[in-house]
Amino acid sequence: MKVIEIHHPYTEDMIPQDDVVLVLGFFDGVHRGHQEVINRGKKEAERLGLKLAVMTFNQHPSIVFKKIEPGGMKYLTTIEQKCEIMERLGVDYLYLIEFTSAFASLSPQEFVDQYIVALHGKVAVAGFDYTYGPIETASMKQLPSYAQDRFEIICVEKQEDKNEKISSSKIRSLMEAGDMEGAAQQLGYVYETTGTVVHGDARGRLLGFPTANVKTRSTVRLPKNGVYAVELEVAGKWYPGMAQIGRNITFEEDRDITVEVNILDFHHDIYGEHVKVRWHHYLRGEIKFSGPEGLIQQLNKDQKETQAYFAG
Repeated sequence: MKVIEIHHPYTEDMIPQDDVVLVLGFFDGVHRGHQEVINRGKKEAERLGLKLAVMTFNQHPSIVFKKIEPGGMKYLTTIEQKCEIMERLGVDYLYLIEFTSAFASLSPQEFVDQYIVALHGKVAVAGFDYTYGPIETASMKQLPSYAQDRFEIICVEKQEDKNEKISSSKIRSLMEAGDMEGAAQQLGYVYETTGTVVHGDARGRLLGFPTANVKTRSTVRLPKNGVYAVELEVAGKWYPGMAQIGRNITFEEDRDITVEVNILDFHHDIYGEHVKVRWHHYLRGEIKFSGPEGLIQQLNKDQKETQAYFAG
């Protein structure tokens, strides 16, 4: 898969000359609904013998339209994770558009001319609720009038799980409730975050539960604070463990939120390693104990629950 970063206005030499089936969307989480849109595009590309291209943005449009600070936006997937998933789904070209005020000021017709037709889109595929400007004038219903028969249009109907629309906002609310199984059901995979193992205060080691302190980007959406059964990937191998998201309130007040993973039966030094964490199951909320003894007792219970979870 080739990733093509585009800053508006772009020059023609940046764009591959292949005719493509062009799939449109922001795709935060690349959940089952998004996957259906991309798979519809893939089937059409195979039928027509064309390349499959996806067009998305480097940041959420709200950052420009609502003037939200870029660091204040929380995403289900980083750009790197989106790239990984898109490649697995068989995408040939990923157009990563820098969402700026100049790009946002395009009229619906200009968007269609410059970002569908000029990208050699012979078929445009998007979800039923995709917009490319104000919803009153730039919805999927209006797209044929801007297309002017220059490309075909496939509008993918909403995808449901248990009679409810699969959506990024629903996944976020499930995560806020600690329902990681429900989030995984909508995503089509176990929710995953990435980060780097950094030095912490080594308190877990003193308690008999050494932890990997995983530093994540500020824009990564973490599940709700608490303790989880997780898997951690390091150097291409997955290990079961238990993780806490929280402020370590037994020992400190007003501490920044940290992610600390105790990997079961693991005794290697992984400081500086880039790791992935899969959030399988919420065990409990964060508890403030009166001292180390109560915490150690609880951690033993958490460990047994985690072992039982992965034992099936």
